[in-house]
Amino acid sequence: MNTKIKLLVLLLGLASGLSINNFNNTEHNRKGMIKMAIYYPSGEGNTFDMEYYSTKHMPMAADLFGASLKAMEIDKGLTGATPELPAPYMAIGYFYFENLETFQKALGAHSATLRADVPNYTNVKPEIQISEVQMAK
Repeated sequence: MNTKIKLLVLLLGLASGLSINNFNNTEHNRKGMIKMAIYYPSGEGNTFDMEYYSTKHMPMAADLFGASLKAMEIDKGLTGATPELPAPYMAIGYFYFENLETFQKALGAHSATLRADVPNYTNVKPEIQISEVQMAK
């Protein structure tokens, strides 16, 4: 799928509230894949521009990562464990890669560009976790 079509599908998915995972619901669920999760904590004075993040930052990341990116998703925090509790995170972004080597190569080449864009959509320092996807039995 070419980049313009992917971006259109990405934007249509965001507009309809669908998660974005490279347009294949099972691609990121394979055991052994690498998942980078970027958490944006909620808190007094913390801001997050979901419009910018979903229409500018994430598509830019997808373009930079190219074919090494297998899937991506965005969560928008709504509530905590119960409806009266605030969400601990305003948003969480996910990137999925085939293996650790392709992840490290893709991120290493573009991490400075992506970090430089963060102030365009939030005033918080994101928390990042790198994980290996596991499957429940």
